[in-house]
Amino acid sequence: MKKIFSYPVFVVLFISFIGTMGFGSLLRHHYLDGERFQSLQKIAVIIAEVPKNIKMMIKHRSFNLSEPPPLSKHKDKKRFEQFIPNQRNALLVLPRYDKSLRRSLVDIIDLNNFKIIHTYKHDINEMHNQITNIEEFSRIKIDDAPIRFEYRHPLILDDGSLISDSDYSVEFKIDFCSTLQWINEEEQFHHSKMLDHEGNVWVGGIYNPYPEYIKKYINFSDDSLIKLSTDGEILFNKSVTSLLIDNEIYLDDFQNSRNLDPIHLNDIEPVFNDSNYWKKGDLFLSIRSQNAIVHYRPSSNKVINYITGPFKLQHDVDVISDKEISIFNNNGYNPNNYSEVVIYNFENKLFTKLFNEQLKKNNFKTKSQGLSHIFKDGSLMVEEQNHGRVILFNNKGEKEWEFINKDKNGDIGFISWSRIIEDELFIEKFKSLVKNKKCLD
Repeated sequence: MKKIFSYPVFVVLFISFIGTMGFGSLLRHHYLDGERFQSLQKIAVIIAEVPKNIKMMIKHRSFNLSEPPPLSKHKDKKRFEQFIPNQRNALLVLPRYDKSLRRSLVDIIDLNNFKIIHTYKHDINEMHNQITNIEEFSRIKIDDAPIRFEYRHPLILDDGSLISDSDYSVEFKIDFCSTLQWINEEEQFHHSKMLDHEGNVWVGGIYNPYPEYIKKYINFSDDSLIKLSTDGEILFNKSVTSLLIDNEIYLDDFQNSRNLDPIHLNDIEPVFNDSNYWKKGDLFLSIRSQNAIVHYRPSSNKVINYITGPFKLQHDVDVISDKEISIFNNNGYNPNNYSEVVIYNFENKLFTKLFNEQLKKNNFKTKSQGLSHIFKDGSLMVEEQNHGRVILFNNKGEKEWEFINKDKNGDIGFISWSRIIEDELFIEKFKSLVKNKKCLD
């Protein structure tokens, strides 16, 4: 009878056991952010992810795992469908990923007829080659390669130029013909871009270096409020954590080093006019990880209101009247919850929901990202970012049109924070630029 456990077999099993323990230890070090054996940690992670990567290649029929996968929720719908004919003197700024082109672009769409009147699409590699802050952006050519790059909430100026970033990337400006004008590589910029009453741009950033009081939390990501001139100069840079602590607001999980992102600033909304409840120059901040909207006054470094309520993991706060704000409520990660548009009234301190039954009926849910825009006439546009869909409801709550970001092959790509422009003088000037453009395609 043969011996099953001969000496060579025992040695192989013993070495395999020790190797498995070592492999598991490296993975544990990696996921607990251990500082030892970092090169070996990377190798262990690559090996551990092989089965998942093979599964993803099969699922998405692609060997390139850097390419965003196609979305599927609305695959059986038309690219664009209009349900109620209605001309609108407004522009839709639509940043989207085109699967057939394998890159992002920004379409400007005339809502009178939903025709694309202009497209921005600059040379991403050329921009990256100009970056000198390698310490801050060591992986940008990988993480933001053209196949992964996105235009996040692009801001169009009245000369037709565009300011944007790719979320946690450099900020940049291109002209009407998509020629690069400048980059700012001093910080990592992210999320919304909004003009204020002085014509400057508010955008989120990663505050670096950490303020003294959080340096010991090595994994703590602190956001900042950044005010940029339209020439790319930083005019103001304030740590969100510090402004909260300055106002004696302490986060429950501030000292929990396992929470890597206890702030997650995703929108800065400037105030343009005085009212009984705010002053021109105030800011409304959406702090996702705290499920809170912060009413902040930069001129005095004061938090005026700290608003919590029937919303969770929210994005996009907008001032919609002299006493109301709207909040795009992602509504957490429960798959049974629908995303919502919540209105908060400062006069009576009550929350209401806008067109909630319509959103439910249309199965509107984006676990992350997304935004809303309430038109001057009370109509509502909502963006379902996770699924590449935009819906417009008229002021009666009737669905006017629906857009799915399908390419020429029918594949659906993401949308990265669209924007509505209703300013009539701006629209007239922009259409004049389109009519007389001399760009080289």
